Amino acid sequence: MAIERSNRPVADARITATARRLLDASTLCAIATVTPAGSAHLNTAYFAWSRDFDIVWLSERRARHSRNLHANKSVAIVVYDSAQTWGKPDRGIQLFGSAREVQGKNANQAETLYTKRFPDFTEADLSAYGLYVFRPRRLKLFDERALGAATFVTARLTRHRRLAWERTEIYRSAR
Repeated sequence: MAIERSNRPVADARITATARRLLDASTLCAIATVTPAGSAHLNTAYFAWSRDFDIVWLSERRARHSRNLHANKSVAIVVYDSAQTWGKPDRGIQLFGSAREVQGKNANQAETLYTKRFPDFTEADLSAYGLYVFRPRRLKLFDERALGAATFVTARLTRHRRLAWERTEIYRSAR
């Protein structure tokens, strides 16, 4: 399989619209953190997201991935619709950045965001849990209907929290 790079940019507005659709495609995400020993750790969680592409999730503070964040804030997150069928148009989004547990005013904002997506959240006793906010620096989009077959578009978040095209990669089958 050969990877071709395209120098033709994808419009920032198109990237933004596609990213938002992809984040709405599922309420679950997979969160990769790094252990203090440098090993990868993966966890699945329900998530909400902001217009600035921040991801919010709820987690028990003693869970491995929560403890990992105290030593290393580096995180990668993936969101995809698990009901996809192999050979049909696929889609998903990868996000790369850092995360931390939020406190005070930031926790109130995160809770508002999370409650908007999961209204039943406020009814549970979750005193052992904390809200975590992930701030992406880079996103990798894969949406074959919107971007083309086997096409991955990478975008970075500007300091104004807008998406800006970085590169396009097209995976071609060797035939």
